[in-house]
Amino acid sequence: MEQAHRQRRVQGHRGRGGLIGVFDSGIGGHSVLRALRARLPGEQFTYVADTEHAPYGERDESFVAGRSLAITHDLVDTQGAKLVVVACNTATAAAIHLLRDAYPDIPFVGVEPPLKPAAGITRTKKVGVMATRGTLASSKFGSLLGSLQGGGVEFILQPCDGLASAIERDDAAAVRGLCERYVGAILAAGNVDTLVLGCTHYALVQDVLQAVAGGGVRLVEPGEPVARRVASLLGV
Repeated sequence: MEQAHRQRRVQGHRGRGGLIGVFDSGIGGHSVLRALRARLPGEQFTYVADTEHAPYGERDESFVAGRSLAITHDLVDTQGAKLVVVACNTATAAAIHLLRDAYPDIPFVGVEPPLKPAAGITRTKKVGVMATRGTLASSKFGSLLGSLQGGGVEFILQPCDGLASAIERDDAAAVRGLCERYVGAILAAGNVDTLVLGCTHYALVQDVLQAVAGGGVRLVEPGEPVARRVASLLGV
């Protein structure tokens, strides 16, 4: 396997049957890993950050699929992962079906923009969605959005070019400026009270996004739903 990623093993009491693999194009998946560790403190995790190719949201689908397959090969065939979390919206959309086909005996849990939870809590029926272009253009996202049509909720879709990269670089000034630009564009639609964080990177700057959006806007990110799903699959 091409060694183009960083890997960190997060220690815990070893769970039965091996470790849990978690991967993303960079640091964004740490927002999911944080929720996993909180819910499953007795498990052992390995986190793979494919930093050389981050962010996936600005890559084409075939490239993301290839990287996802390569990383999964290492996690499963080399390290013996018993379950793999695809902690990236773009990789989930581009590759999770391929991963399941390649490893039918391994459970895979992906992430998707939490539109359904947001639709359930909005009072104004107007929800902003921040995501990468790769996620918004995917057929998986289109199907998710289509499944919620007719429910009376309007989703304002905002591609956030460069934001994941700025978070990856820890460029505070760029992060603030891009958050102001993209949140401002969503709020310009009027009466938006809920904001979906459709990229795991964005959850790492929730404080900035909340400050920009204001206290009247609720932020929804996918970490906790993913952790609940993993716990359910493990029977804990």
